[in-house]
Amino acid sequence: MQIDERDRRLLYLLERDSRRSHADLAAELGMSTSACWRRIKALEEAGVIERYGAVLNPDRMGLAFHAVVHVQLTRHDRQALKAFLASVTARDEVRECYATTGAADYHLRVRTTDIAAYNRFLEDFLFTLPAVRSAQTNVILRDLKR
Repeated sequence: MQIDERDRRLLYLLERDSRRSHADLAAELGMSTSACWRRIKALEEAGVIERYGAVLNPDRMGLAFHAVVHVQLTRHDRQALKAFLASVTARDEVRECYATTGAADYHLRVRTTDIAAYNRFLEDFLFTLPAVRSAQTNVILRDLKR
């Protein structure tokens, strides 16, 4: 699917607030409501729009501790990786997980209630996984752009 400038503007508006009405979006983009609806439907069917969701405020949910964890693995065989990924992606504390190049094999974005809960996450979970060699934590001081 070819994405034009109007599509980019539409996607930007939807990304900021996916609950806006088609009429409101169409008015801002200078198009008819039905044309806007058709464009959104085409973007959904093409897989450009994967899903819709809510942006939650973790601090108001009691998840005040925020960190990026750089994980190095000891093993990279298929079985060890599968077990590591299944374990990590099943944990509520792990908000995002990325396979990366460089010194760390994976980067995790982790949220917990406080540093004590984060320490339990490390000791009772992450460090018990057989494939994990080490983990380095960078504490997020504040969110500047999400």
